[in-house]
Amino acid sequence: MKTYYTPVDEIERKWYVVDADGKVLGRVASEIARRLRGKHKPTFCNFQDNGDFIVVINADKVHLTGNKWDDKKYYRHTGYMGGIKEQSAKEVLAKKPEELIRMAVKGMLPKNKLGRKQLKKLKVYAGSDHPHQAQQPETLDI
Repeated sequence: MKTYYTPVDEIERKWYVVDADGKVLGRVASEIARRLRGKHKPTFCNFQDNGDFIVVINADKVHLTGNKWDDKKYYRHTGYMGGIKEQSAKEVLAKKPEELIRMAVKGMLPKNKLGRKQLKKLKVYAGSDHPHQAQQPETLDI
């Protein structure tokens, strides 16, 4: 059986709004990653970007289960010797709540050019308002 290849001009991309208020981070992130990749469409192809645009609002009201607010650590490196930095999930939420969702979704996407291109279709906002009303996004219940 041959792989179906959707021509680029025939790819239909929709805009969705996800309200993260009171939702668990991992469950929201997995559904967002699925929609960004386009796995919910019958025209899914693993080497092509068929996904939709996702706008996440209320990112500062997302939840984590158990003791993950204190136990979950995010690491980054400055590039200098001994320059590893560590932050808990609570510190990341206080400083940049948008990054909490962005990092969770990034970990679920492919680690290549295609994954970086798909991550650019994710728009995350801490509050309840967003500047994408002109695209007439649909509400996505997760």
